[in-house]
Amino acid sequence: MSSQTGNSQTGLPDPMPPCMEDVILPRAHDIGGFEVRRALPATRRQMVGPFIFFDQMGPGEFLTGHGLDVRPHPHIGLSTVTYLFDGAIQHRDSLGSDQSIVPGDVNWMTAGRGITHSERTALPARTHSNRLFGIQSWVALPKQHEETQPDFAHHGAASLPLIDDGGTTLRLVAGRGWGLEAPVRTPSDLFYADAVLAPGAKLPMPDEHEERAAYVVSGDVDVAGVPFAAGRMLLFRAGDPVSLRAGPAGARLLLLGGAVMDGPRYLFWNFVSSSRERIQQAKEDWQAGRFALVPGDATEFIPLPEQHVAAAPTSQIPAAGSPTS
Repeated sequence: MSSQTGNSQTGLPDPMPPCMEDVILPRAHDIGGFEVRRALPATRRQMVGPFIFFDQMGPGEFLTGHGLDVRPHPHIGLSTVTYLFDGAIQHRDSLGSDQSIVPGDVNWMTAGRGITHSERTALPARTHSNRLFGIQSWVALPKQHEETQPDFAHHGAASLPLIDDGGTTLRLVAGRGWGLEAPVRTPSDLFYADAVLAPGAKLPMPDEHEERAAYVVSGDVDVAGVPFAAGRMLLFRAGDPVSLRAGPAGARLLLLGGAVMDGPRYLFWNFVSSSRERIQQAKEDWQAGRFALVPGDATEFIPLPEQHVAAAPTSQIPAAGSPTS
């Protein structure tokens, strides 16, 4: 199966399967040989359910002595979700959390009213070349939870619900779907899953969620007979039955979505909020040193960028919470 043909002006398949709303082609960034692809937010779509940010990190390889170094930086109004396919990241935050994450695990950090964290490659891994491949996503908090107390939770791969029927292996990372419910506490209705499909295997999308998307991590899939290659986020219409079928090489997918968010969000740097004034306050707080520091990693930090928050609630400013910094 080859990637789809389509309209050269939009990059969309022609015709579009009737169950689909759109296809997002992520924007690629090269940061010294390490590629990052950003699918959300996009020009035509800010969120899928509560998911407001979606970055594919790699696959890439750091040479001996090098690694990921995302210095301490702040967040408000969101939860960060780190999920890896290869490599490891050491997470530290202002709550005192110090946690390594490896493939299949979930690091779920809720910023709420404010948190600071760093993400680095641990020193032992720098004694040799080390790979990194994964997804970092942000989940916008409902308005009533935007100022909640910050929190951090780690869930090992063995604690996450798993379906393995021989042709499909699906791990539910968070939320509920396919008759499963993950142990990760979420403040809004959502689903987030990692699925590996054997060649020709089919997987239905859950139908209980209003907004749904599938990100093709590797391989390719077809929807209603239309093929889609890796590196695309497929957006589906609410209520329509949808099945994804893997191509001859199989496929790996991340499936995500949830209830429609309670209004748009302003996004500046690492700050997400329903209020532009709250984002301005967070900017001033970071500049004035009013955010808590990261124990053991407080000797450096990422300064506030000089750009101003956009008039529209979808500014396209690179976020420091991913390796784009």
